[in-house]
Amino acid sequence: MTHRRDRTHGRARAGRPLALLALTTALATAVAALPAAALPAAALPTVARAADGTAPTGAAAAHAAAPAPAPRPAPAQRPSGVPDLGPNTYVFTPSMPQDRIQATVDAVAARQVGNEMGSDRYALLFAPGTYGSAEKPLNFQVGYYTEVAGLGQNPDDVTINGSVYVRNQCSAEGSCIALNNFWRSMSNLTINVTTPDFGCYSGQFWAVSQAAPLRRVHVKGQTTLMDYCTGPSYASGGFIADSRFDATVISGSQQQFFTRNSELTGWSNGVWNQVFSGTEGAPAECFPAAAECGGPYTTVAETSVSREKPYLYQDASGTYRVFVPAAATASRGTTWADGPTPGRSVPLSDVFVARPSDSARAINRELARGRHLLLTPGVYHLDRTLEVRRAGTVVLGLGLASLTPTRGQVAMRVADVPGVDVAGITFDAGPVSSPVLLQVGSGHGGKGNGHDRDRWSRASDPTALQDVFFRIGGPYLGKAGVSLLVNSDHVVLDDIWAWRADHGNGVGWTQNTADTGLVVNGDHVTATGLFVEHYQKTEVVWNGEHGEVTFFQNELPYDPPNQAAWRSAPGHDGYPALLVTKRVKHFSGTGMGSYSFFNQGVDVFAENAFEVPRTPGVRLHDLLTVFLDPTNGKGGIRHVVNGVGGSSTTANPSTPVTVVDYP
Repeated sequence: MTHRRDRTHGRARAGRPLALLALTTALATAVAALPAAALPAAALPTVARAADGTAPTGAAAAHAAAPAPAPRPAPAQRPSGVPDLGPNTYVFTPSMPQDRIQATVDAVAARQVGNEMGSDRYALLFAPGTYGSAEKPLNFQVGYYTEVAGLGQNPDDVTINGSVYVRNQCSAEGSCIALNNFWRSMSNLTINVTTPDFGCYSGQFWAVSQAAPLRRVHVKGQTTLMDYCTGPSYASGGFIADSRFDATVISGSQQQFFTRNSELTGWSNGVWNQVFSGTEGAPAECFPAAAECGGPYTTVAETSVSREKPYLYQDASGTYRVFVPAAATASRGTTWADGPTPGRSVPLSDVFVARPSDSARAINRELARGRHLLLTPGVYHLDRTLEVRRAGTVVLGLGLASLTPTRGQVAMRVADVPGVDVAGITFDAGPVSSPVLLQVGSGHGGKGNGHDRDRWSRASDPTALQDVFFRIGGPYLGKAGVSLLVNSDHVVLDDIWAWRADHGNGVGWTQNTADTGLVVNGDHVTATGLFVEHYQKTEVVWNGEHGEVTFFQNELPYDPPNQAAWRSAPGHDGYPALLVTKRVKHFSGTGMGSYSFFNQGVDVFAENAFEVPRTPGVRLHDLLTVFLDPTNGKGGIRHVVNGVGGSSTTANPSTPVTVVDYP
């Protein structure tokens, strides 16, 4: 994530002064178009500046200082008829006293708001019905590793009169930012925004960065993706899918954001890379930013291939089931606008509900029996690979459940079968280096034709990964060669964040070692919302045919000690953020950005952010690079793609260098 404090070296990750100046103008224009009462005057970001006009650095822009976590909340008490989903899954019903609900969600927030590298995981689940009222709204904060979700079949089955919010974290010096607001989620409910006496914080605040998705939410009232009530308010997300917003969404200081298959009433502004796919009411394409159209916006009319995330729900009889949405092609808008989301329903009796105390052997035994897998909140330390071998298997995490391999093995392997769904899981590398953390397909099946190939992969029933996150270091020392390896054909990657940690525990060039975030060998692999950061060699390697990426966000590694240590070949400085290999004939990439911040005090350069074959079937659209922090950064990116496009260096900090179309 951009502009975080480098805790290893004690330097700040810098503000972006030029972008914030542009943002202030853009947001002021957007605000002027809103009704007078729609937005408080404090919504315009304020940036303290040094005498030279730059944004604050050093302690003033530091990573937010996290207070010690509050005591753990009492274990969940199961209402009658609720299955055992673990001690950290709280199921609320409309008949519960609201004071009890409020006390519980506040206790979880007190524990988790500053608990960035902790091991606690929580799920807050709301049974169908209404919570809060105009007179007594339900408002609560969402911290790290907390999932908030409705248990209805559709978002309007659960209504919260109030707000479910994420705000800036503030350092001891008073610098308040959202740059580290990761690893949390909200889904499958409606918020009727009711925030009386909240002052500047009136509205639905979701000030987040990566790995903090909004899915299947309906917000009736003002939504803001930045916390403009405290400064400097930097934010760098983010992901929205299958959602509806009845008022203008304030993007504000979000340097990039991806919105897929949703319905918008309005969108306030862009900073660097705001991308929309299959979204009703999205701004018209405007890239790069221009006075006559605003932006920068990249707008794709339809999403070519999508599959929404599975979710736990209660049917009409109150029975718990897992719903698996059907795949869609050439789609636009939400899946639930005209009725229930299409798909299939899986009874909980067909699902193994696992706890962190369950061994990998026990989990594999249940998978081999043909059961699906629901991982209750917690951290699972695995001494062997989890093997997903049956077509159509669903592996769903609650509360951002985490998997860590302890013996250097692959954490999870999906066989050569179609229709598997892996969702809501974080893969943490362990201290013994794994070759791969998640492997999809063996690479040996499905290269024939006709019905035989359908055994291995199927366009009508793609395997999908939604809200799957990878970490190399951070909570503890971790090492892995590749985070995600996709060998299968017809795979959808929807909201993936692969992160080699730049702060936390076990962080350093020779400590949390990792070559590549994603390797794609399969054909017809579609990525919608792909975030890959800080890996030590090429961050994404794409070998498959007919691949498609819509929205890509990258930061090159901060910490190469020198140029000699970071060179892909003699005479070729650095590594690209995304490489499409020479044999590929067909590939499409849209809305892709790469940023640099080399913080070791020496010049380090990448020759190109993107390297692809120059062939008619390989097309890139709306590309950009940005140099971050001229105070503490060196070097930069010489070209955007294949020697085309200008350089991003200290000469043009915080200024996007763009290429609209390549070739």
